[in-house]
Amino acid sequence: MGGLFRIADFRRLWVAGSVASAVRWLDALSFSVVAYQQSGSAFIVAMLMMLRLLPMGLFGTVMGALADRVQRRTVLATMNLAMLVTALGLMALAASGRLAIWHLAVASFLNGISWLSDSTVRRMMLGEVVGAERVSAAVSFDSASANLCRMLGPTAGGFLLAGIGITGAFALGAALYAVSLVSVWGLRFRNPILAPGGPSILSRIVGGLSFARRDPRLVGVLVITIIFNLWGWPTTSMVPVLAQGRMLLGPEATGVLVSMDGLGALVASLIIGAKAPPGLHGRLYVAGTSFYAAMQVFLAVSADPWLAGFAVFMTGIASASFGIMQTTLIYLATPADMRSRVFGVLTACIGLGPLGFLHLGILADFVGAPWATAISAIEGILAMALTWKLWRGLLARV
Repeated sequence: MGGLFRIADFRRLWVAGSVASAVRWLDALSFSVVAYQQSGSAFIVAMLMMLRLLPMGLFGTVMGALADRVQRRTVLATMNLAMLVTALGLMALAASGRLAIWHLAVASFLNGISWLSDSTVRRMMLGEVVGAERVSAAVSFDSASANLCRMLGPTAGGFLLAGIGITGAFALGAALYAVSLVSVWGLRFRNPILAPGGPSILSRIVGGLSFARRDPRLVGVLVITIIFNLWGWPTTSMVPVLAQGRMLLGPEATGVLVSMDGLGALVASLIIGAKAPPGLHGRLYVAGTSFYAAMQVFLAVSADPWLAGFAVFMTGIASASFGIMQTTLIYLATPADMRSRVFGVLTACIGLGPLGFLHLGILADFVGAPWATAISAIEGILAMALTWKLWRGLLARV
């Protein structure tokens, strides 16, 4: 870790990613609590989370194809500036008493665009500034830090909502985005930009898809990514609903419960970064996805806050294993000239998540949040079983 932090641009990317992650999870909790208080609808809560992922499905492959045609530092800076302005706008609306759910919906979509730039641009830059031999350690530590913020964000959001209201939560978000913007602006790394007249964006997208299809390892990673984002990840949107509707928790306790996911992910990230043998990347990836689904079933049947907290903590461990190995496997399996395009394909697969949120939201309105969570997780387990021939190659030492 000391070697990583001697690289100035790694420090800057790390700060930018960690701070943005903290705001992302602060907003996720704040938006969910306010939307549920105003509407009483689990469907609306799920739709707000869906809008955060929608840009990945719509623009993921395009962003990947464009990543070699633009200065990546400029993209990150622009996204941080846009999110700073958005946070200030929400703060003003909340302070004037005019904040509505549709404002949160627009902000969620813009937040998703920022998240897209983080997935396709910033994480790729991490590997470029530290080198292939340290990419796993860099991604692990970056994930650990992001997960620490993922833990603190909802906790801070819960206490802010209880103490000074939604206006204070947005004010903190604006301040943190300003820190991230300053950090990104100080980056010295400049990526080479493809000269005009090269392959079109469409041909680069097709090239990325074709390359990924020919490599069984990449096929396995992408298939599991789709499964996780259709039936695993959406269930996180039900945690605030379960906390308020089933366990009758207030904003502070709801924030703490949601933060258990980040705590588990933080612990797993530190362990994986220090102890994970290189040959087990694929196995950890598969195991993380399967264990996540199993813990979501446990969460669905847990009416006690302590048992629910344990379940959310364990899902955090599983999601960290999934997330770290996903980035590491893609980076190591892809040559440098194809990497941005394959990351774009990966982001597009992540972007299928809105379908999962839509499915979960409709289920929740018909059968309730607990049953919807359990059904979605069981469907994910079945999907893993039905597609095992496509990802079984990851169980080898990769």
